[in-house]
Amino acid sequence: VTQECYVQNAAREYAKLYAAEAEMLEGFGEVPEIIPIFLIHRPANKIPYATVEEELVGEFVKYSVRDGKEVNFLRRDSEAGQKCCTFQHWVYEKTSGNLLVTDLQGVGMKLTDVGIATLAKGYKGFKGNCSFSFIEQFRALHQCNEYCEMLGLKSLRTTHQKQRKATSTRSKNLPNSSTVKKMVPKKAREHRDFISSEH
Repeated sequence: VTQECYVQNAAREYAKLYAAEAEMLEGFGEVPEIIPIFLIHRPANKIPYATVEEELVGEFVKYSVRDGKEVNFLRRDSEAGQKCCTFQHWVYEKTSGNLLVTDLQGVGMKLTDVGIATLAKGYKGFKGNCSFSFIEQFRALHQCNEYCEMLGLKSLRTTHQKQRKATSTRSKNLPNSSTVKKMVPKKAREHRDFISSEH
């Protein structure tokens, strides 16, 4: 229970910093808020500790991807969903890829029951409650949107494209590949000439 409070309130502090930066941008609009969660002590109760938070009324939506199977279209299509994904990207960039706020869910722009994944255990003395594989998954699945662009966040796709290009360049230097390449363009050229002369 204390860990739940710690995680949500730590994520809330990141959300406040994100909001402060985003609200300065013209046209960004409303920013998602992680609601506070409080720990209460009830000594007379069988379960002496409990958490209390604001009740969220309305349609409860999971906005962020928890695993590869859970892709919510409301996340991609709604303003709140896009801004949640941008918040994840913003935290990821601010912490140099060491921390990610996960499980962003709630009603509209009010979020609750979030998680935190850290790349290394005890990053800056911080204990997360989600696997670091969430960070790898986010890096692979995140698609930037207009809000990422407004905040000037670096695309995570370009990193993957660079890695792919490096791999394909290496495969070009394989033995015998040059022999095949010399033959293919010649045939292709003859075929092209044949088509153009007919039309």
